[in-house]
Amino acid sequence: MTQIVKARKGIITGEMKTVAEKENVSPEFIAEGLIKGTIVIPKNNRRTFSCEGIGKGLRTKVNANIGTSAESCNHLKELSKLEAAVKCGAHSIMDLSTGGDLSMIRKTVIEKSPVMVGTVPLYEVFADKIRSGGKLKDITPDDFFSAVVRQVRDGVDFITVHCGVNQDLFRSYGSLKRVAGIVSRGGSLTKLWMTETGNENPYYEYFDRLLDIAYEYDVTLSLGDGMRPGGIADAGDGLQLKELKTLGSLVKRCRGKDVQVMVEGPGHVPINEIQFNMEIQKKMCDNAPFYVLGPLVCDVAPGYDHITAAIGGAVAASFGADFLCYVTPAEHLCLPDENDVRQGVTASVIAAHAGDIAKKVHGAAERNIRMSECRKNLDWDGMFLHAIDPETAKNRREASESAEKEYCSMCGDLCALRHEL
Repeated sequence: MTQIVKARKGIITGEMKTVAEKENVSPEFIAEGLIKGTIVIPKNNRRTFSCEGIGKGLRTKVNANIGTSAESCNHLKELSKLEAAVKCGAHSIMDLSTGGDLSMIRKTVIEKSPVMVGTVPLYEVFADKIRSGGKLKDITPDDFFSAVVRQVRDGVDFITVHCGVNQDLFRSYGSLKRVAGIVSRGGSLTKLWMTETGNENPYYEYFDRLLDIAYEYDVTLSLGDGMRPGGIADAGDGLQLKELKTLGSLVKRCRGKDVQVMVEGPGHVPINEIQFNMEIQKKMCDNAPFYVLGPLVCDVAPGYDHITAAIGGAVAASFGADFLCYVTPAEHLCLPDENDVRQGVTASVIAAHAGDIAKKVHGAAERNIRMSECRKNLDWDGMFLHAIDPETAKNRREASESAEKEYCSMCGDLCALRHEL
């Protein structure tokens, strides 16, 4: 049985209890959210780890993408990124590897990860075919589903599937011009395969087959946004909204089969359009948990896109986004390194917390009050305790000219708080 089925039967599982304890809510609150579909607990029934809940009334969670590419296939570097991401506060890891021994890398990431793990099975399908010198038109629907089965058997907790990129949407593509085109790798590959074969997207055509696999392993389906805007000029266009309408219908089918589901969203969105994007998704997808990439609020800051994404992520979370996918300084430039991962996760964790304050998530504002009280009292150890990144805060303090003094080197003897004591 999936977590949803157990919740319907009045069974409070260990996973529900774990999430409830972390969120400081009742297990019954979590069970009710599972039944309504407003909360998911991505956890493969073959894995054992301290799970997290994603959805309405819970803290905004953060995902970090890692993974090899054809140009960089050192899986040990990816494991170092995993460790760095978790240390900085990531609640989830997605292995998006496309280079090297994909099966070995995935199994190692799952084994080493103390948090939930997601993948995009389609990447493995296309990477294997291209490396073997095969033709894309020779990929069969069974190949699409074999990759899903392999990955969930390995223990993956949630999978991104681009079910909304179908032939109906494809027919609209030529008439709806975009500045940035299709930037989703999964969306682009799916469109390419449909063009080569003339066939329907297997994940859409045989969606019930996906549901059966997800149900067996209690794997959460993350409905990918293959038409997410890759530039702010494309935000909220007809392609994005048409795909979202399809995803909304698939959410209902997931719930009808007691399969956990969340929906992915943009992308690049100007700050004044973020509220609309969050609200239309919740409306069209019946309040399913919303997983957003960023969103990036401008297109002109390569090298600083962890900042453009954190700005958008904070606004998105404040208007209902439940799960933020981090963006690193390497976005649009190169494969991120370990330092990029640290900066990306930290920026997204800050954004998530800012959103939680606005959403009045239990404990978010209280943490800031405790920090303010420590600052007023010049209680440095207390400040480090409540900091999102205690290590950086402590190191900066200890490296300053006033490390041994009561006040900091910014104001010195003119410290307002020192005179307030």
